[in-house]
Amino acid sequence: MARDEILESLYETYSGVRADSSERLTQSGSDREYFRMKGQGGTVIGVVGTSAEENRAFCSICRHFNSKGLPVPSLLAVSGDFSRYLQSDLGDLSLYDALEQCRTSGVYDPQSVTLLEKVVRILPDFQFKGAEGMDFTICYPVGSFDHRSVMWDLNYFKYCFLKPSGVEFHEARLENGFEALASMLLEGSPYDTFMYRDFQSRNIMVCNGEPWFIDFQGGRRGPVMYDIVSFLWQARAAYPEELRSHLLDVYIDSVSRYIAIDRAAFSAKVRLFTLFRTLQVLGAYGYRGNFERKSAFLQSVPQALANLGSLLDILDGDSLQYLASVLLQLIGLPRYSQMPSIVPDILTVRITSFSFRKGIPEDCSGNGGGFVFDCRSMKNPGLYDRYKMLDGTSPEVIGFLDSQGEIQKYMESVIGLVDPAVEKYLSRGFTNLAVNFGCTGGRHRSVCCAERLATHLHDVYGNRIKVLLHHREMKSTREL
Repeated sequence: MARDEILESLYETYSGVRADSSERLTQSGSDREYFRMKGQGGTVIGVVGTSAEENRAFCSICRHFNSKGLPVPSLLAVSGDFSRYLQSDLGDLSLYDALEQCRTSGVYDPQSVTLLEKVVRILPDFQFKGAEGMDFTICYPVGSFDHRSVMWDLNYFKYCFLKPSGVEFHEARLENGFEALASMLLEGSPYDTFMYRDFQSRNIMVCNGEPWFIDFQGGRRGPVMYDIVSFLWQARAAYPEELRSHLLDVYIDSVSRYIAIDRAAFSAKVRLFTLFRTLQVLGAYGYRGNFERKSAFLQSVPQALANLGSLLDILDGDSLQYLASVLLQLIGLPRYSQMPSIVPDILTVRITSFSFRKGIPEDCSGNGGGFVFDCRSMKNPGLYDRYKMLDGTSPEVIGFLDSQGEIQKYMESVIGLVDPAVEKYLSRGFTNLAVNFGCTGGRHRSVCCAERLATHLHDVYGNRIKVLLHHREMKSTREL
């Protein structure tokens, strides 16, 4: 059970009683930590943030949105140094998770479409009503979407994605293109609306069938197009084009409650911001995937590049031609066209047999952790000549291990640990679990145990999970 003394104290100050339990929740792309705290004082979410300024911005914006009656969590308690705070619990179901079946099938049922329509209708309320009376000086790291923040995002793309891609480019000419693009984006500034900045389906919770909004600590004064683009062109959301077009129309109708809209001009600006947002997102994918080794982020790259390819006609002026040519090279790189595109999130259990002499297998998912089971306590078939040239998949070796009476109890203990982990990973939306079996040579005991666990998981969980079985020392891999 995860505990944080300052959060515990905040809970007691807020409720008057100690929390009975505190469960660490799945960490997202940021470094913030979330805890679900339960007790007689109710269930709340405790947040530990690494930046006091960012936390201060969230708390201030959250209170402001609450005063406007917007659907955001209630802020319950804040530590004096703004390192931690408590907010109301909106449950575990994000909009992204709620639409998983729709993404898998490609078919959005009427109820899901209605939910998406609610989301885009509410967005202008944050942007216009939310901006009324807001103190933008508390926004982090800047109060407005300005030239400097545009260049931050464009250089984020350059250094975290473009440079690691290996595409050669002329630094000064590329920078000239960035400057020209920034001028186009900032036409019409300064803005008098709130820009949520990270408005996407993972930051929207579905509670009792209604959308609630979280993670707006990066918000600032800025253009409304940025947010609807962030939502509709989120690469992993992969909304069908027809649905995306419909939701954009619903959004424009909702914005029309606040200002008069020239649909053609607005749609053209939306395309411009879609290109900009895609570059910024590619920078994030590059940083999270290549530098932080969170490989799941790289799965979204092919779709993001496909989005980018459909937008290059925007860059048709003389000052933008070089930028367009560099992006065209990027899109055409074979390394990205050969990457697997976005797949529905599913738990993949990677089961590996190995020899301890050659080291414990690396975690290829980038998540770390998992199980390592040592099979060397069992009698070794490899010590007998008649089994040396065989392996743990052969009936002779399997019969030997069964006859010793050790492997049955061993596997009962293994399954007793792995099954609850699989259930928990499924309930929390995790996508990777590693289970490793090691022995002396990595060919007999570890192979047999890996085979048995793979068969067990396949039989019990079916297509709810994907089982990848890898016998490292035998250079054998298969999917069950």
